Amino acid sequence: MNVGGPAFYVGILSGRLDPRRYRTLLVHGRIGAGEESFAAPAGGEIWAVQRLSELSPEIHPVADMKALAALVRLIRAFRPDLVHTHTAKAGMLGRLAAVMAGGRRPAIVHTYHGHVLEGYFGPVQNLLYRSLERGLARVSDCLIGVSQATVDDLVRLRVAPRERFRAVPIGLDLDRFVGLRAEDGADFRARIGVGPDDVLLTYVGRLVPIKRVDVIIRALAEVSHAGVPVRLAVVGDGESREGLEALAVRCGVAARVRFFGYMSDVAPVLAASDIAVLSSDNEGTPVSLIEASAAGRPAVATAVGGVPEVVISEAGLLVPPGDHRAFAAAVARLAGDGELRARMGACGRGHVLGRFSAARLIADVEALFDELLEGRDVG
Repeated sequence: MNVGGPAFYVGILSGRLDPRRYRTLLVHGRIGAGEESFAAPAGGEIWAVQRLSELSPEIHPVADMKALAALVRLIRAFRPDLVHTHTAKAGMLGRLAAVMAGGRRPAIVHTYHGHVLEGYFGPVQNLLYRSLERGLARVSDCLIGVSQATVDDLVRLRVAPRERFRAVPIGLDLDRFVGLRAEDGADFRARIGVGPDDVLLTYVGRLVPIKRVDVIIRALAEVSHAGVPVRLAVVGDGESREGLEALAVRCGVAARVRFFGYMSDVAPVLAASDIAVLSSDNEGTPVSLIEASAAGRPAVATAVGGVPEVVISEAGLLVPPGDHRAFAAAVARLAGDGELRARMGACGRGHVLGRFSAARLIADVEALFDELLEGRDVG
C-alpha cells in the first residue's frame, strides 16, 4: 500500500463497492524501503484490513513462504467468493493461495498496473517471471490491464490469450483538483522562489531507475541554458534521489531544481504548476498525469505504456523514451506559449474527467464481478 496507482485503485474498490452486496477484506504487506504509505481509504464504507508483516516487495524466500501460508489461512477463514490481486509479487502469492486453500475455489482476478516483464531485470529473470505469469494466468478467471497498451503488451509477451484480458482504466477522486485556481499555488511558488514569469515543471512520483527522472533534469539543463525561464519541482522519493541531486549539480541547474520528498497533498503543487512532466521508460496508467490533467495542466511525457491514453494529442506533448533533447524541445515549446498551455490543459481536464472517474471504475468492476459470479452459489 505504498503511495501510487495500485493503492489508490484498491482503496476506492474496497471503500465503494456496494456494501449491500460485497463484504471486502483488504490484505496488504509492508511497503518497500524509501516508500511512503497510503494509509487511509478513499472514502466510502469502512474497510476490513489485514496487514501481513511477512509480505514485502523484496524477494525473501523464507518470508515469502510464510506470507503464502498466512494468505492460505486467511482465505480458508474468510471463504471469499472472489479473490482480486494486484501487483506482481502479491498477485503471485495471492493467486497461489486461492488455489491452495482448498474447498470451493473462488473466482480469481488479477489486475496489471503495468508489469515488470520487460525493462526491469536481466534475460534469465525475465524468462522466469514470464513463465510464472503464464502459469498463474491459467488459474485466473480474468486478467485486467489498466490500459489497452498494458493488455497489448501482455498479449505480445504471451502471458495469456487476448480473450482472457479486459482493459479497465483506473478511476480516481478528481473533484479536489478540478476547482484549483492559480492563487492556490501562490505560496508553493513563493516557497521555491518561482517568479511570475517563470514556468514551473512538476514531477510527482517515485525516484527509481525506471522513471528516468534524469531525462527531465538533462532536458531542464538544455532549456535553461537556451535562456528559457524554467524551474522544476520534484515531489517524491526513492533510491535514485541522491544520484539525481548530484546530476542537477553536474548539469548546472541545482538552483533551478527542488526535491521535496513525498507530500500527502499534491493539490498546491498542481495549482502552482505550469507543466506536468513524466519521463518513464515503462508505465501502466500514470496517476500523477491524470491528477495534473484534472487540474487543467498540460503534460510533457514519454509515449510508453498507458501514457498516450491519458495524455491525448490535444492535452500535451509526447516524446520517445530516453531522449532528453526531444523532451527539452517539447518543454521549450509549451513554456513559450501560454495560450497553448491553457488550451491543452482544458482539453486534458475534460478527457480525464470522462475516462478516469471513481464512479466509472466502480461500475466497470461491479459489472465484471457480476459476470464472473453469475451462476455461482455466493454467500
